[in-house]
Amino acid sequence: MNGQALPLLWLLSDARNDAGLEAALRALPKGSGFVFRHYHLEPAERRRQFEKLALIARECGHVVVLSGAEDWGADGHYGAPERLGTGLRLATAHNGEEIEAAIEAKADGIFLSPVFPTSSHPGGATLGPMGFSVLAQRSPVPVIALGGMNAERARELNWPRWGAIDGLS
Repeated sequence: MNGQALPLLWLLSDARNDAGLEAALRALPKGSGFVFRHYHLEPAERRRQFEKLALIARECGHVVVLSGAEDWGADGHYGAPERLGTGLRLATAHNGEEIEAAIEAKADGIFLSPVFPTSSHPGGATLGPMGFSVLAQRSPVPVIALGGMNAERARELNWPRWGAIDGLS
């Protein structure tokens, strides 16, 4: 894992939380993780926003991970197992097969989702606490709970690593 510990708490960027990201990054405990996604922006604007937010995240002592193949100086990359870039490699997974793909791709961590209902996929199927726990406990790679997560749900899930879009911003 490139000699660094995988953070327990992760903030993921999105069009929905864009306005509050600077404050959210400053409010996170030192050593948290930040995944920059911002798929809604054009490439040049996306890069500018990444550089601005990455600077704030680093000033706060956070790990900065980029979704996408660009090499913008992030600490690592986030995405589907077959598209992981260099550095800290964080894969996305939604079921056991995708967890296996992440393990085969030598991911350093796996974002497993959705645990709970989310505003990004209203009415969509979820893993639920039991489904999440069964899958996560089988993984030899650290698993990060994602999907409808906030501090209260993290306590309910009783899982040390979790991330959120709306729940931390």
